[in-house]
Amino acid sequence: MSETNKTATDKASRMVSGRVISNRMQKTVTVQVERRIQHPLYGKFVTRRSKLHAHDENGACKPGDKVLIEACRPISKTKSWRVVRVLEPARDV
Repeated sequence: MSETNKTATDKASRMVSGRVISNRMQKTVTVQVERRIQHPLYGKFVTRRSKLHAHDENGACKPGDKVLIEACRPISKTKSWRVVRVLEPARDV
């Protein structure tokens, strides 16, 4: 049997983008991810939303920021995503 060597480039981690809706926890942000799916029977496009907890080591994210997060090993009971970078900062009103 031959083994295939796995490298870092072979392992594609799942990345999604979304808006930060809460940063009240220490080193954790809540990110709302939206995806549009087509209804199987009626064909109308419906928006589905998921709220994910992501690890923010530096505490740089603020509510309203658009961030890129990637899946990682479980850090806590509800947290298995990590913030990669801020794509778009929140607008000040």
